[in-house]
Amino acid sequence: MTLRVGFLLPYYSRQSKSHMPAAMRMLSERGVRVDVIHPTDLVVQLSTLRAEHDLYVLKHTGSFTMSLAGALHARGAAILNPCAVTAALQDRIIRGLILASAGVPTPATYVVRHPAQLAPFLDDGPLVVKPYRETGCIDNCLVRGAGDLEGLPDGKEPLIAQRYHPPDGRDLKIYSIGGTLFGVKKTFPPRTEAEKHGEPFTPSPELCEIAWLCGRAFGIDLYGVDIIESGGKPYVVDISSMPGFKGVPDAASHLASYFHRAAERAAHARHSVGPEAPARPTAGEAPA
Repeated sequence: MTLRVGFLLPYYSRQSKSHMPAAMRMLSERGVRVDVIHPTDLVVQLSTLRAEHDLYVLKHTGSFTMSLAGALHARGAAILNPCAVTAALQDRIIRGLILASAGVPTPATYVVRHPAQLAPFLDDGPLVVKPYRETGCIDNCLVRGAGDLEGLPDGKEPLIAQRYHPPDGRDLKIYSIGGTLFGVKKTFPPRTEAEKHGEPFTPSPELCEIAWLCGRAFGIDLYGVDIIESGGKPYVVDISSMPGFKGVPDAASHLASYFHRAAERAAHARHSVGPEAPARPTAGEAPA
């Protein structure tokens, strides 16, 4: 039986250095049927939509793609990473609460509707203000005083503010591929191609524990965690369900192997246990 994997992807330019096209080629060379799905190109008849692939890889997270992935999930499709997890990771309010509840060290975080509401918190130092969703209306903004709050959008959507901790050095990226952790030190923001790829390093046991807590909190083993160390203390400032894995040695090969194993598990589950039809409801007795 030929495995089938559908990739819900953005468009990649010829100049793209993404690992995903290479991972897909490697997967195809292993005999897996690989299909690229660009949702904006599709004409979908919802009544006939079926999960035709053993596994779907959700890389693009635009609104239409997420809706299509959700519809496929409702049809029993195996999605990597699951729609509910991907949606939660896009929402910094949900994400922050889940991480804090899991005991992950994160900066103090505030949610406000109006930028002026952040003024009292500036007494304790600068804040990094972000949109509450990953695809928000503003870029991340370092706010040092009340005057910096002017010009931020007011009242349309919530804002997230995190306590700013000056980093001791470069940002630490911890990537998980099937539970194997890879560390990469990166300069932010990157100015050169070399800085985008960073420098691989072996994460300490403490950083591995933090990254593991993040994955366990969301029930996934394919993700990336952004950590800064400030004053010798680590803080998780971001987590992504499907990062670019730049700087990870042989990332495309690791990804291809992971997708292959995930597709085999999904295919086994799909063909060994068919969908269970819900019992037809029966009328209960009327109360006496």
